[in-house]
Amino acid sequence: MTDELHIVGGGMAGSEAAWQAANMGVSVVIHEMRPKVGTFAHQTGLLGEMVCSNSFRSDDSEQNAVGLLHWEMRTAGGLIMATADQHRLPAGGALAVDRDPFAQSVTDALIAHPNISVEYGEITELPSTGNWIFATGPLTSTALGQAIAQETGGEALAFFDAIAPIVYFDSIDMSKAWMQSRYDKGETEEERTAYLNCPMDRDQYEAFIDALLSADKTEFKEGETAGYFDGCLPIEVMAERGRETLRFGPMKPVGLTNPHAPDVKSHAVVQLRRDNKLGTLYNIVGFQTKMKYGAQTDVFKCIPGLENAKFARLGGIHRNTFLNSPTLLSADMRLKSRPNIRFAGQITGVEGYVESAAMGLLAGRMAATEILGGALDIPPNTTAMGALITHITGGAEAKTFQPMNVNFGLFPPVEGLKGGRRGRKDRYKAYTDRAKADWQNWLAPQSQAA
Repeated sequence: MTDELHIVGGGMAGSEAAWQAANMGVSVVIHEMRPKVGTFAHQTGLLGEMVCSNSFRSDDSEQNAVGLLHWEMRTAGGLIMATADQHRLPAGGALAVDRDPFAQSVTDALIAHPNISVEYGEITELPSTGNWIFATGPLTSTALGQAIAQETGGEALAFFDAIAPIVYFDSIDMSKAWMQSRYDKGETEEERTAYLNCPMDRDQYEAFIDALLSADKTEFKEGETAGYFDGCLPIEVMAERGRETLRFGPMKPVGLTNPHAPDVKSHAVVQLRRDNKLGTLYNIVGFQTKMKYGAQTDVFKCIPGLENAKFARLGGIHRNTFLNSPTLLSADMRLKSRPNIRFAGQITGVEGYVESAAMGLLAGRMAATEILGGALDIPPNTTAMGALITHITGGAEAKTFQPMNVNFGLFPPVEGLKGGRRGRKDRYKAYTDRAKADWQNWLAPQSQAA
C-alpha cells in the first residue's frame, strides 16, 4: 500500500519514528531483523534495546543540550522519553534506566498500537517505491550496508564503538567501595548515593595503567581504516594518550569522599552506575574497552573492591556504519538519489540514544505528514532537534564529517550575548530559553492539526 510507512530497524530511532507516525494516523510496518539475524552487541529481539550504556546522559534542560533534547522530545509525546521516565534509576543529574524493562515496555507499546505491525526478517535492498525510513543504526547488516554503499557511490563511512562491562553487585567488596554521587549531587538520598566508587592510591593507579597498556587487545583486520568516536573511546586508547589522561577523565577523584578513609584523598576513583532497578547489576562508567575477554577480567580485578568481581557482561568493540549525510541527504532527511527513502538515527551521523531517537521522531513526523498530504517545515536551528538536523544535512563540512552528539556549539549564537560578560550558566540558559520558545512555536500547528 502506498499510504503505508515502512520502517527498517526497531532501535531507538525506528521505534520513535513508528510511534510518531502511528499517532498521526498512518499505518506503520516495522521491519526488524532480530532475533532471526543477530548482531555483535544485541542480546535480545526486543525493540528499543539498549546495547551500550544505560544512560540518556544529563536531564538538565536549562544548562545542557542533551537535557534540552529530552525536554523537546517529551513535549512532542516521545515514546522513548516517556518509557525512560517510567523505568528511571537514580543517577544524580543523569537519566539512567533499567534497560531490560525499558526495552520490554517499548516493545509492548509498539505491538499494542492499532496502527503498527511488526515483521521480523532482514531487509537487504533499498526499495524504489513506497514510503520508507531506514533506521538500522550503526550495526546495519552486511548485506544492507553493501546495498547502501552501492547506491551512494562509495563505501559507507565508519568508526569503531566500544561497550563497557557490567558487574554483579554482590561480587563487589563494599568494605573498600562506597556509594556517593559526585559532589553529593541529587535531591534525594537515593540520588546522592547513585554511584558506586572504588578508590585507588597512586601505586594502585600506576599498576592499573601498566596492566591496561600491556593487556591483550582486539586487533583490527588488515585494511580496516575506521577511527574511534571521541565520545566513546576505549580506556586503553585514552591511557595511550598519557598516563594521567584517565585521572582527568572517567577516573577523576574530585567531589568524592571515601567514608572508609575520610582523611585520605584518592588518587583516582573508578565509578560504577546502577544498571537495573533491582540494583543487582552495575556498569563501569567510561570503561569502554577493546581488551580481549581474559585480559579484561585480569585488569579490572586490579581495581580495589573488584578483586572478586563477577561479570554479567564483558566489554567489546564493534564497527559502526554511518552515512556522509551532508552529501547524501536532503534537508528533510531523504536520500537524494531515492526520495522515497528517509534515513534516521545513528546511521545519519548523530551519536547517542537520545540524538538517534530525536532524528527518528522528526523522520516519522515528516514521512507521516507527507503521506497525509501535508508539508512539514524543518524545526528552526535554534532548537536542539533543529540544530542536529541542520548539522547532519548540510551544516557540517562533508570532508570531515564525523558522528556528533548534540551540543551548544551547533546552535546559532544568542543575540546580545556575543562579547558580553555573561557567564556560561547565563549563556546556556539563554540558549535553552530561546530553544523552548521556538520549539513550542514549531510544534503548536502540528498539535492543532492532530
